[in-house]
Amino acid sequence: MTEKVNKTLRDSAAMRWMVLLFMAFAMFCSYIFMDILSPIKDLMQSTRGWDSTAFGTMQGSETFLNVFVFFLIFAGIILDKMGVRFTAVLSGAVMLVGATINWYAVTEAFMGSGIETWFNNNLNYIPVFDELGISPFYYGMPASAKFAAVGFMIFGCGCEMAGITVSRGIVKWFKGREMALAMGSEMALARLGVATCMIFSPVFARLGGDIDVSRSVAFGVVLLMIALIMFIVYFFMDKKLDAQTGEAEEKDDPFKISDLGKILTSSGFWLVALLCVLYYSAIFPFQKYAVNMLQCNLTFEGLDENSFWATNTVTIIQYCIMLVVAAAAFASNFSKTKNMKNGLLVLAVAALVVFCYMGYMRQSAETIFAVFPLLAVGITPILGNYVDHKGKAATMLIMGSLLLIACHLTFAFILPMFKGNAVGGIIVAYVTILVLGASFSLVPASLWPSVPKLVDQKIIGSAYALIFWIQNIGLWLFPLLIGKVLDKTNPQLVEDLKNGVITPEQAAVSYDYTAPLVMLACLGVAALVLGFVLKMVDKKKGYGLEKPNIG
Repeated sequence: MTEKVNKTLRDSAAMRWMVLLFMAFAMFCSYIFMDILSPIKDLMQSTRGWDSTAFGTMQGSETFLNVFVFFLIFAGIILDKMGVRFTAVLSGAVMLVGATINWYAVTEAFMGSGIETWFNNNLNYIPVFDELGISPFYYGMPASAKFAAVGFMIFGCGCEMAGITVSRGIVKWFKGREMALAMGSEMALARLGVATCMIFSPVFARLGGDIDVSRSVAFGVVLLMIALIMFIVYFFMDKKLDAQTGEAEEKDDPFKISDLGKILTSSGFWLVALLCVLYYSAIFPFQKYAVNMLQCNLTFEGLDENSFWATNTVTIIQYCIMLVVAAAAFASNFSKTKNMKNGLLVLAVAALVVFCYMGYMRQSAETIFAVFPLLAVGITPILGNYVDHKGKAATMLIMGSLLLIACHLTFAFILPMFKGNAVGGIIVAYVTILVLGASFSLVPASLWPSVPKLVDQKIIGSAYALIFWIQNIGLWLFPLLIGKVLDKTNPQLVEDLKNGVITPEQAAVSYDYTAPLVMLACLGVAALVLGFVLKMVDKKKGYGLEKPNIG
């Protein structure tokens, strides 16, 4: 009888996982908006006058306030002082405000408005930041790109705040239970947003044969409204949990600057933080260029406008099949019987083959890259469950580094060998993209659940914030580096484009990506070295990274 009285929402597996679903869906929506313009870069240039510099500057602005105004550090302090539920709702509201500004900047209503005039005449020079070469604006940047950058900065603050809040929330609801499985599952489901964005953003922009890029952004804004609702629902569930347990929210345990010293003097923390920035810098900046890299290394044939494969109908069908792949692969991890598990796996594999075939028939680089998160959805829960019950988190990070290196080197040296081979090249691309996504799934399954073992419970929000801040430095730096390395290693192409020998459309699919991909592979090598060091430090200091989370 006593056990029934003391049972809380957290003790119910159904309620724990429902909370996780709310948080995962909110992050799913944020991932969609993060790359909402990536698949329609060409339309931004043709309809809004954004050249590659304007587009890249706007995209890079997402992390500007987080890195250079230290907003992520403040977000961690807010999280530790105000608690998970307050910060969750705040992050959802901030994302929505930023996204709405971003949407208005690319609408027809913005063009010719007083706001456009103001942005044309201002923010052309930012003291200090211009001298350092890190300004989010520049002279001659289109007003719509400037205003969109302002919105994207605000969205980026909310998005990263949501990231650390969700991580902290999972720790609160799953500590001592299936925490690694929960973190891995949340990130796997959230990353379906990448595929959703790649598939649907061009569809909304071209809907009805009338091109309007603001429709794609509006799609993202509506999803962020739903994300805010998810966080509000979480707010009340979390409040009820605290009422049941009698626990006070984290704001009653005040943050002190000295707490940062405890984090920064931990060698384990620094190793995990550096591993994180290396992993994420090798993946997220690559996502910005992945579609173009495929366009440069694969041979595509143009589709007839009247072809079934060029219609929006096939887009809906392919997305539904993607959901079948994700749902079947994910559900197989929780099947009670062997027959059910095997049946779901067979369904997932069959649907994945159909999905890849449709991507090939559509002759579209973005639909090919959309396969990126699918294998991760299936194996991340397996990896998380393994870490929960068997441990070996540091060992899995080493394995992830090896896969990361192999994938980028495959893109650099093997994929170009299939140029002209329509089928062979796409097969190599699909396999490599799937494996890359799978290797990335090792991060949420093994890296994030290790953080609570390295720092005190009271300051875990600040620890996550510091890791995210260090990560954001890489996410700001490496997109710029990839662009610069591309120009430096393709001097003839740059010169021919400048002199009008080739058109921008021809240049866009003619880059040699070998050097940038080798650079990303080097990040994997550095992560591999740090993985071995982390394993040795863990053995020496007894952090318990190789031990299971449960038991």
